Formats: sequence, C-alpha cells, structure tokens
Amino acid sequence: MRVLIVEDDVALGLFLQKGLKLEGHEVSWVGDGESGLRQAQEQRPDLIVLDLSLPKMDGMQVLEQMHGRFNGTAVLVLTGRSNVEERVKCLNLGADDCLLKPFSFHELTARCRALLRRRETFADPMLRHGAVELNRIERKVTHGGRAVELTVKEFALLEFLMQRRGRCCGRAELLREVWQMSPDAGTNVVDVYINYLRKKLGAVVGDGDAAPVIETLRGEGYRMGGARKMVARATSAMDLFPGGIALVGA
Repeated sequence: MRVLIVEDDVALGLFLQKGLKLEGHEVSWVGDGESGLRQAQEQRPDLIVLDLSLPKMDGMQVLEQMHGRFNGTAVLVLTGRSNVEERVKCLNLGADDCLLKPFSFHELTARCRALLRRRETFADPMLRHGAVELNRIERKVTHGGRAVELTVKEFALLEFLMQRRGRCCGRAELLREVWQMSPDAGTNVVDVYINYLRKKLGAVVGDGDAAPVIETLRGEGYRMGGARKMVARATSAMDLFPGGIALVGA
C-alpha cells in the first residue's frame, strides 16, 4: 500500500514513516498542507495520514481541496482537537476515519488495514500471475497453493512486479520505486533480491520444461515469467517477442 503522511511534527512524522515502512508499505512524508496536497495529486496514494494543524494549509483546507477528486484514496485524520464538531466536519469533507492524539501505533496500523479492506469493493486485494497469488491485505504469498514466507522488502518487490502484469521493469525503476534510492546508486541490491525471490518461489513448469517465476531480459530488466510456457502451443516465440526472443537466466 502507498501511504502519504502529512504531519509537521518531525519526530512523529519520522516515527510513522519508519513504522509503516516496517509494516511493508511504501511511505512518503511531508511537513505542510501545500506539499501534502501536491504529493497527493502526483502520487495518488492508497492512504493519506493527515494531521489537521499544519503550516501553509491546514488539514481541513487540504480535505476541502481533495473533496470528490481522489475517490481511490482513503484519508485517516490525526488530530489533537477533541471537539466533536470538527471531527464530524472532517468526515463530511471526505475523511474516512479520525484518530485522536495521543494514539497507539498498533491502533493506527489496525485502522489503516481496516480502511484498505473497505476499498475491496473497488479494488481486488489479490494479485495473481499464473500459480503465484499475493494478498495485499493479509500480506501473504502462495505459489501453487504452497505458502511462501517473504521479508518485507521481498514482498514489496514481488508486489511491484506483479502489479506491472508482465511488463519489464529496469533496475533503475526498481531502485527508485521499491527501495526509494537514486537510480544511479552503484548497488546490486536489485539482483540480490531477485535471486532471493527466485529461490523462494521456485519455477514455472510447463511442457516438460521449467522457467523462473521472474525472468531476466538481458540489458533491460526483470518481469514476471512463465507466460511463454502457458501460450507456447498457440503462439510462436517470435509472435510473442517481435523484437527477438528474451533470454532467461540469473
């Protein structure tokens, strides 16, 4: 889940960012209302954790600007204001939930999960590719019905690749989107984690042959594999890859 935190308290913002990242979410944090609204427009996050007492533009104004524009984004308001009327106004402006400060981090994460479950009506929480299934809410992965235990970062990498539905993802894109690192960073962390996933997921088997669940397109990047095996009888490899046959390997 992509989460945007809009909170001007630096200590609290850093705490929430770190904690939600450990929960496996992609998290951005900004410290004022104008930046929060701009980031919401650019990123279209799944969830915004929004403080009300913000510089430049307060949280109520952010809600007013967002009202009716981002139907796919849930909003959890954090506030130290105990006035019931203000919380009611937040809900009327489109907030999905309100949490009073001080709060328990466990309660916050539980409310985040609840908000994501409510979105099931509009978005299937299950991602599927062949025999691989990924549950975004329960954060569980199976391959051919077999449970696969993944670390937080392994899960995030697999989720990103599965969301791309077989499109090739380059190392620079994966560094930027999964690790929030510069695309120019001199690191082989992407290759290392791809190998971790391959070892844990095993192979796609078809027509007596086996291919890795994640394919390497040399010089380009990685994508979810196995599609060739499933359609090989109906379509030639040249039809599938007009630019040439992709090499598969570690």
